[in-house]
Amino acid sequence: METNDFEKIYKEYKQQGEQQAKMDGQQTAADGKEGFIAVKKNDDGDIIAFKTNTGRELDYLTALEETKAGKISHVDVFHKYGRDIIRSEPDGIKENNLDELPEF
Repeated sequence: METNDFEKIYKEYKQQGEQQAKMDGQQTAADGKEGFIAVKKNDDGDIIAFKTNTGRELDYLTALEETKAGKISHVDVFHKYGRDIIRSEPDGIKENNLDELPEF
């Protein structure tokens, strides 16, 4: 196979993933879970709070607990730097990354 074939196949793979992620994102309301639509950052640019699609404003620890309990869609928790961290699911869509959400 030539390099162009590898690139073409990978590009198709990414496009399929992005399409599926968009469809999954539209199912948020159907599954009854909330999703984050905005964030609050401190002066260092760290996310310190979240706003959900139902209008609730959650401090970081509450959001972390609700994410761990599976109550928030399209985010997960991973352990890094000695602590748990909320991150958006790696779906290939930059616009829905937590750091890209508007601030409230």
